[in-house]
Amino acid sequence: MMEGWKQVKLAEYYKIHSGLSKSAEEFGFGYPFLSFSDIFWNYFAPNELTQLVNSSEKEQLSCSVKKGDVFLTRTSETVEELGMSCVALKDYPKATFNGFAKRLRPKNDKDLEPKFIGFYLRSPQFRAEITAYSTLTTRASLNNGIIGRLRINLPPLPTQRKIAQILSAYDDLIENNLKRIKLLEEMAQKTYEEWFIRFKFPKHENAVFDKESGLPEGWKKKSITNFSSFKQDKSKLKPFINTKIYFATADVDETKITSKGEIITWKNKPSRAQIKPNRNTVWFARMSNTYKVLCFNNKNIELQNNSVLSSGFAGFKATNDLCLPFLYFTINSSFFHEMKNIYATGATQVSLNNESMRFMITPEPTIEIIEKYGIKTLPLIEEISVLVNQNQHLKEARDILLPRLMTGTIDVEKIELKL
Repeated sequence: MMEGWKQVKLAEYYKIHSGLSKSAEEFGFGYPFLSFSDIFWNYFAPNELTQLVNSSEKEQLSCSVKKGDVFLTRTSETVEELGMSCVALKDYPKATFNGFAKRLRPKNDKDLEPKFIGFYLRSPQFRAEITAYSTLTTRASLNNGIIGRLRINLPPLPTQRKIAQILSAYDDLIENNLKRIKLLEEMAQKTYEEWFIRFKFPKHENAVFDKESGLPEGWKKKSITNFSSFKQDKSKLKPFINTKIYFATADVDETKITSKGEIITWKNKPSRAQIKPNRNTVWFARMSNTYKVLCFNNKNIELQNNSVLSSGFAGFKATNDLCLPFLYFTINSSFFHEMKNIYATGATQVSLNNESMRFMITPEPTIEIIEKYGIKTLPLIEEISVLVNQNQHLKEARDILLPRLMTGTIDVEKIELKL
C-alpha cells in the first residue's frame, strides 16, 4: 500500500441504518424510492428515482437518501450477489430506500470522496471482504456488525479525488455513448410509429385502404406467431450471471454476449444440440412486469452456459436482416406489452406462454414495406452495435485499472487522462 494510505473499518467512518419495509399495496404511488434493483445494478444512484412508495414524513426523515450515502444490499440468495453497493451523489428530497438494504451515512464527509467510495465498493478487494465476512445459511446476509467490520483502503482525500476523476472519465464517455444510443433508438422508434401505427409510410398517399379492416391493401391482421416476416424461435436463453433484462444490442461471438454494453462469458459449454440461437433473433422476457427485450443479434451464435434452457425468455427470428428492425420494435411496442399483461398467466409469477401468444393479433404490413423500413433503420441499429462495443471496451479498460488504483499499486499522479 502506498504512503499515506490506511486501512479502516466502515464503522469508523459511517453510521449504519436499516431501510423502509412496506407491503406491496403501498408501492406505485407516493414519493421517490431507491429500490433494491437501483442499488444492485448501479455504482451510483440513478439521477431520477422512478419507483414510488407511500411514505410518511417520519419515514422520509428516518430513511432519507442524501449525498454521500452508501447503500449495500443486505440479503441475497448467494454470496456473489450480496453487498452490492450504490452511492448517492446528490440529495433526493422525500426519498426513502429499500428495506433489503443498509444505508451507511458518513460521520464526516470531509474525509470521503463519494465517487471514490462508489468505485472502491465495486472493486475485487471489497468484494473479497464481503465474501469473507458474509454468513450463509439458507440465504446470504449482512448485519450491522459485519458491515461495520468490513475494511476499505482509504488514501488521502486529494488522491481519492484523482482516482475518482480517472475512473469517472471512462464513465463519462460511456454515458455519452448511451445518450447517442438512446437518440438512435428513438429515431428508429419514431419511424416505426409513423409507418406502422399512423400509416404514413412511403407513398401512403397512393395506398388503397380496405373498408372493413381499415388497413392498407396487402396488410393483414394475424397472430404474431403466424407472421411471415418473423417466426417464433424455440430456443430458450438464461444468462449464467445476473444481467439486467433491459434494452441491449447483442454483438456476440462463440463465448460472449453483449447485454446493455456488458460482456458475459458463458461457462461449461453445452453440446451443439442443446442450444443454437439463430441469426436475427430477438429474445424477450416472458414476465409481464419486465421492461423491453433482453437482446437481439444479427449473427449466428452459440451461447455457453451451464443452465441454458429457461422458460423465462422467448424469442422470435426475423426472416432476413431487413426484417430485424421491424421485429425488434414490434416486440418493444406498447401493443405488445399491453397484450403481455392481458394474456400472461400464472399465480406466483405472471408470464406469457407460447399458447397465449397465439391470441396476440396485430397488423402485419407487406414484406416490401417492412424491408423498406429495414433499409432505413438497419444502419441505425448497426451504429448502436458499434457504440455498445465501444462501451464494452471502455468498461474493460476501467475494470482492469480499478483494482490497481484501489490498492495503491499505481501512482495516480503519473496518470494522464487520455481516453
